[in-house]
Amino acid sequence: MIRPHRTHPLWFAFIVHRISGIALALFLPLHFWILSYALNAPERLDGFLHWTDYPLVKVAEFGLVFLLAVHVFGGLRLMALEWLPWSANQKTLAAAAVGVSLLISGTFFLRAL
Repeated sequence: MIRPHRTHPLWFAFIVHRISGIALALFLPLHFWILSYALNAPERLDGFLHWTDYPLVKVAEFGLVFLLAVHVFGGLRLMALEWLPWSANQKTLAAAAVGVSLLISGTFFLRAL
């Protein structure tokens, strides 16, 4: 049975915000671990940085920047929901958040190539 509120576009905005937050929380320890190589094993960091030149890693970086941007703009949308009066254009703001996130991550991706 599909619940009506789960077909609303803002429900999907909530899901995207939650998934992006979980993905970023899983990424951060790995990121800090790799950054620790700069202090403890610079040659291993150089090897890792060489690995990041592969096209698949560039696509993954695009995904990471997209997740970060969508999480930031989704969080701003949530703060607007909390602090501003309700308006009918909340779906438009959610779509704009995804659009701006795609623009930012796409720009990052094109510069990385």
